[in-house]
Amino acid sequence: MATLPGAVFVMGSEDADARAEDGEGPLREVTVAAFRIDRCAVTNARFAEFVAETGYRTEAETIGWSYVFEGLLTKAARRRTRTLDVKPVPWWFAVEGACWRKPEGPGSHLRRRRDHPVAHVSWNDAAAYCRWAGKRLPTEAEWEYAARGGLEGRRLPWGDTLLLDGAHRCNIWQGRFPDTNTLADGHFGTAPSESFPPNGFGLYNTAGNVWEWCADWYSANALESRSGTNPTGPDGGDRKVLKGGSYLCHDSYCNRYRVAARYANTPDSTTGNAGFRCVA
Repeated sequence: MATLPGAVFVMGSEDADARAEDGEGPLREVTVAAFRIDRCAVTNARFAEFVAETGYRTEAETIGWSYVFEGLLTKAARRRTRTLDVKPVPWWFAVEGACWRKPEGPGSHLRRRRDHPVAHVSWNDAAAYCRWAGKRLPTEAEWEYAARGGLEGRRLPWGDTLLLDGAHRCNIWQGRFPDTNTLADGHFGTAPSESFPPNGFGLYNTAGNVWEWCADWYSANALESRSGTNPTGPDGGDRKVLKGGSYLCHDSYCNRYRVAARYANTPDSTTGNAGFRCVA
């Protein structure tokens, strides 16, 4: 884990790419106390230790299915997709048997992916892991402060441009989404948790790869629930905050791999592009 000092930082953005309904802005000063945070997202290997010790079953395993990106479906998985109405995102398929152990459903496995971030974990699953590890999920303010790596007012953990000195610094979609991925960043699907150079605080992959669950309930009103000293979000809600974007983010439809960008999903939702890291 990296130890971060307490600090005052400018949270949020007024970026032209920000969606009004996401509630990124306005810019505001936020104070966070010192804390420790995992340098990378929790890996499949580490999550397997948790499951082996506790016998825990994830919500995807209990329910029997999870969402898989169309381009990653195995032939076996295609035969076991459920028909669900997901019109805004037709590239997601509900696959019977898909879970953290079998990320693309039947016929898939974790061989060669033990160092990749665990996926198909719900907020509830992530919270259960944190309790076992003696840690917790980060607040949105802690996550964003850590993801910025000490940079103020930048769009990304390393600056404002996607490429740095001509090199890719994160795992996002390259090409024309959702049809063509050129793999210019070297990855299709998840990448190892310590891929690409770390940010100024020594954290890996705070942009792209997998979305990361935060402790906060979601609200689009930044000043009401995400400002001041050690903000923790609203007292309740129906969705939890996710930060960081994933391997499916692309400027053409989802420019949410920026550090201030945010997303939300219900605590029991599971997908192939959502994981988490812990704080203490």
